[in-house]
Amino acid sequence: MAEKQSILGRIAQLTRANVNALLDRAEDPEKMLNQLVRDYTASIAEARDAVAQTIGNLRLAEKDHAADVAEARDWGNKALAASRKADQLRAGGDSVGADKWDSLAKIALTKQITAENEAKEAEPMIASQQQVVEQLKTGLQQMEAKLGDLHSKRDQLIARKKTAEAQVKVQGAIRSINVMDPTSELARYEDQVRRVEAQAAGQMELAGSSLDAQFAELEASGADLEAEARLAALKSGGNSALPAAAASPAQITDGDDVDAAFAALKAENAKQAAQPTDPERSSY
Repeated sequence: MAEKQSILGRIAQLTRANVNALLDRAEDPEKMLNQLVRDYTASIAEARDAVAQTIGNLRLAEKDHAADVAEARDWGNKALAASRKADQLRAGGDSVGADKWDSLAKIALTKQITAENEAKEAEPMIASQQQVVEQLKTGLQQMEAKLGDLHSKRDQLIARKKTAEAQVKVQGAIRSINVMDPTSELARYEDQVRRVEAQAAGQMELAGSSLDAQFAELEASGADLEAEARLAALKSGGNSALPAAAASPAQITDGDDVDAAFAALKAENAKQAAQPTDPERSSY
């Protein structure tokens, strides 16, 4: 009986266990849930064995009680048969035979009373065991339901944990490639590329400046050569030394060497003024 009470107490303790409170105190809820599942599974297996054993004992007691009841009924029938036999013999004048069957009837009645007493004594114990068995069955069902809830809660929490961890990883990945975030890897790499591009542009600008200077020098030397050529032509005499475009100042464009053309015109005018004048033509 004490063993049954111990089983009932343990089942009641497990079914009243507050899983949420246990999880709140746990450093690692997932490990705590797994341990609870293992403990519950082991406890349910142990309780199931104990309940099965209790039910087996109850069924044996019920069989013994049924046997006592049947034995009492059997002895009662024997006592009745012996008593009728004695009455028949006594009616026939056989008192000795009648006394013998009366004695047998008394023995049968004694056996009946003993069997009935045993059956009555077993009835309270059987009733108590039946109540205990029902309590054990109910507790076992509650434990199994609790285990199902525990499995479900564990799976939900593990799934939520994995989802949260995945969200953290995704957010971390998003932050690492956020071009607007100066601390991201992509932003730092872009800054490095911009620095290299700026350096290359500076080098190209420097090289272009040097090339422009060289071409400017070449153009200046070309203009000097042209001016020297025209000056040599003027000194050698004749308009033929001037380019056709230089004969008319109006034809000089912005692209011509204005200074050289102007010098050439002054030289031509001076040469014409130095020539002698025809007297006949001057008299007119």
